[in-house]
Amino acid sequence: MNAIYLLYGAETYLLENAVRKIKKLFGERIVGINYIELDEESIQNSLMQEIQTPSFGYSKKMIIVKNSGLFKKETKKKGSGLKELRDNLEKYLKENEKIIKDNLVLVFIEDSVEKLNITKTIEAISGVICEFELLKPFVLEKNLTAICKAYKVNVESGAISKLIETSGTSMQELINEIRKLIEYAGEGGTITKESVDLLAIKTLESNIFDLTDNLGKKNISESLEILDELLYQKEPIQKILITLYNHFKKLYIVKLTERYNKDLATYLNLKPNQTFLINKYKTQARYFTEGEIRKIIDDMIKLDTSYKVGLIDVDIGLRVILAGI
Repeated sequence: MNAIYLLYGAETYLLENAVRKIKKLFGERIVGINYIELDEESIQNSLMQEIQTPSFGYSKKMIIVKNSGLFKKETKKKGSGLKELRDNLEKYLKENEKIIKDNLVLVFIEDSVEKLNITKTIEAISGVICEFELLKPFVLEKNLTAICKAYKVNVESGAISKLIETSGTSMQELINEIRKLIEYAGEGGTITKESVDLLAIKTLESNIFDLTDNLGKKNISESLEILDELLYQKEPIQKILITLYNHFKKLYIVKLTERYNKDLATYLNLKPNQTFLINKYKTQARYFTEGEIRKIIDDMIKLDTSYKVGLIDVDIGLRVILAGI
């Protein structure tokens, strides 16, 4: 196995599976002896010490480092200590390649990684750098359908697509939801679009799509009911306002890209696993004129400004905007 792994990305389910496989390949692990876990709070004092301390009685030591911040540009919060640690680590990796390969399995688990000298150093000494991106919908459908088949549960056409639209593209979240639907359907039963509607937990973005659909159809009371439900679920009203504002910005971009014949996916900065949203954005944009969308965006900006100086409650102000539509 390799001596250094740098694993990162939004698809935490696959990332964690990879970590489990690395641990299994490593073999017996005794915490504090040949197995150490560190995080951003403990790396400053412990990382270099643990790397240089032998695992007494064992041929190799495994060190797991989570969310260290070592692979991002310096932040004011971190201060100069992190840069010094990164420089020391990089120097040690360069000067002690054979010792590291003979004695260590070093696994870094990060949310995101930037191209820095230390990443180049890891590559140079044959370390593994792997990004785990969110899977594309057709891959998610294939995986979830296979899980249903393993439990002898049937799936109605379109039900898995509905689940992805409802609960997002995180494999971990989708597995949690599909297990619930499998339990509900039972062996020999069928997961339907209706059962997805009934049981699947919607993401905030999915709820915002539903809210906007109702606005476009002038079903204002239904839109306000979705807002009430989000508040009941303890979603902060400011977060709802920001998400709704960003959603209408995307609808405005749809209008502009159609007017100037530009590629929508590029201007919405959609990832490959999000291109299924294009038709949804286009459909919703047709409910409004360009001027109407511009006014809604401006009204939300004014509401945010008025709220910050204490002129209006953001909940009341947002309801006024929705009712005005």
